[in-house]
Amino acid sequence: MTVEWILTPERISGAIGLIAAYAGLCWGIAAKVRKQRKAEDEENSAPQGNVQAPAVLVAYASQTGQAEALARATAHMLVSGGLQVRLLPVQKLTEDLLQQHMQSLWVLSTTGEGDAPDHALGFVQGLLASKLQLEWHQSVVLALGDSEYQEFCAFGTEVHEWLKASAENSDSSSDANGDSSSDANGDSSSGSSSELICVDNMNAQSLQAWQARVGALRQQLLGESAAQDSDADWLQTPASVPFVLAQRRLLNPGSQGGALYQLDWVPQAGALPHWESGDLVSLCVPADPERARDYSIASIVADGSLQMLVRQSVRDDGSPGLASDWLCRGIALGDVQAITVRAHSGFRLGDNAQRPLILIGNGSGLAGLLSHIKARVQQGRSDQWLMFGERSPLHDAICAEQLAQWVQGGHLARLDQAWSRNSDSGKESHYVQDLLHIHANELLRWVEQGAAIYVCGSLNGMGQGVHQTLQAILGEAKVDALLAQGRYRRDVY
Repeated sequence: MTVEWILTPERISGAIGLIAAYAGLCWGIAAKVRKQRKAEDEENSAPQGNVQAPAVLVAYASQTGQAEALARATAHMLVSGGLQVRLLPVQKLTEDLLQQHMQSLWVLSTTGEGDAPDHALGFVQGLLASKLQLEWHQSVVLALGDSEYQEFCAFGTEVHEWLKASAENSDSSSDANGDSSSDANGDSSSGSSSELICVDNMNAQSLQAWQARVGALRQQLLGESAAQDSDADWLQTPASVPFVLAQRRLLNPGSQGGALYQLDWVPQAGALPHWESGDLVSLCVPADPERARDYSIASIVADGSLQMLVRQSVRDDGSPGLASDWLCRGIALGDVQAITVRAHSGFRLGDNAQRPLILIGNGSGLAGLLSHIKARVQQGRSDQWLMFGERSPLHDAICAEQLAQWVQGGHLARLDQAWSRNSDSGKESHYVQDLLHIHANELLRWVEQGAAIYVCGSLNGMGQGVHQTLQAILGEAKVDALLAQGRYRRDVY
């Protein structure tokens, strides 16, 4: 039996009303995002604090949000102490701004194998590649890194060397004009200098050294009248919350790869803390209480629990990874674990909330992509395309039921999966970056229609392969432009 849908004035009016309501909702969300961005731009466009006091430039480059949070805490301390501060991400720095400030503080993360954070690309290709003359300029660089990587704190060290060379250029120029002199050790009477403090995985002692150095700078600029607060801990990290492990479920039984678990946590008391899709959690396990590990959040607050995807890892010598082994086998259901929810501004939706999304990942990296899909489904959006890679469709079809429901319900526009060990099913094996080549024309169409690209998962192999493939398909200039615009965001590890 066929039912004809007859256009009547009432139905037309109702349809128009629904369209208008949806347009109003979209406009309201977009207006909120624009308002927030305008407020942030206004905050950065003018100095904060006492405009009559000495000015300090605080610059940051952040991949996971830690460097930005430390930079903001540093700026807040200086402003509350009576100084004038300009707080900016490095991509917004100019030569004039640097030359207008006698003092600068830098908080810089190194990502991957010695790389700058993604959003610092414009700074790296522009200002950092130029030779400046910073006469009388004093700088201190706080370089954040992880000594497990070979290029420890490489980006922060590179900026420190550039600042030191810029001061030396200034000294040489002045010396040629007879305005300054240098001793045998290279110390110049011009007063230019650059210091470097390296931090291994947010080491408390190194952060205390930074705190003391910033306090000394404030004392230097304001004189003896400055308040003494060397013991005050203004670099406090977000408070941890005691969570109870409510459920742990193996997602890939029979897999030849590492076991992958979904862990569901609920607060020991009270309501869930707030987070946005793309955010992280940090935690320390009993076997290594000094070293925090970060994990992507796979859920949204509306799910009623904080969910993580954790791969049980094994080291090269065959011993289990301390954190993953504790989370996958050590902690029992009902046990309590202190967890810190941490904003990850570089992987949040932000200005991309109203754009189509291309979501690319592998393994436990699905967690960060799931949170974005859930947030978008909650908002009534369906223009998201997931490309995901794992080992075998027989044992590694992670969250297959949920993904199928989204596709069938029209909440996920496209789902393409790559299986690197597909021989068991008699089909060709692919990696996730191969999907980009296979669907290159569709990828180009989505990007031309304004889509943003989010990548989450392993850096080696997937992350690097996807980046190189995007450059091959879109062109390096386009990829760089997407990074600069915040339309290409990565959470790779």
